[in-house]
Amino acid sequence: MSASLRDHRLPMPVPAGEYDRCPVTGVLRRVSDKWTLLLITLLGRHPHRFNELHRAVEGISPRMLTRTLRALEGDGLVEREVFPTVPPSVEYRLTPLGVSLLGPLSALADWAVAHHAEIVAARQPVDPVSVPER
Repeated sequence: MSASLRDHRLPMPVPAGEYDRCPVTGVLRRVSDKWTLLLITLLGRHPHRFNELHRAVEGISPRMLTRTLRALEGDGLVEREVFPTVPPSVEYRLTPLGVSLLGPLSALADWAVAHHAEIVAARQPVDPVSVPER
């Protein structure tokens, strides 16, 4: 485990507000939504036009693609360039900040693939009787 993660002192109990304000929480929420990781991966290969992305990701609606790209743009991970064509075309690419995220995401993906069988084997069906209520 990373020393910075392992050695970080947390108050006990961890206040919900502090957890919500944590920069790590925000990044994990962003990259763990349904489409973000896939779009970052695709844009990490080369810039894409909107329709190219839409065709590349089966099951994503144009609305959801737009929302996800806007969220990534809002976080400074993706930039869009509008070309003065008729109709206008738009190309999306990772920013330098987005490119810098590829390494950590790749490390996490490599870990997940390497340990997938162990994780699946460890999963047990949840007995609703033994789960404490919140």
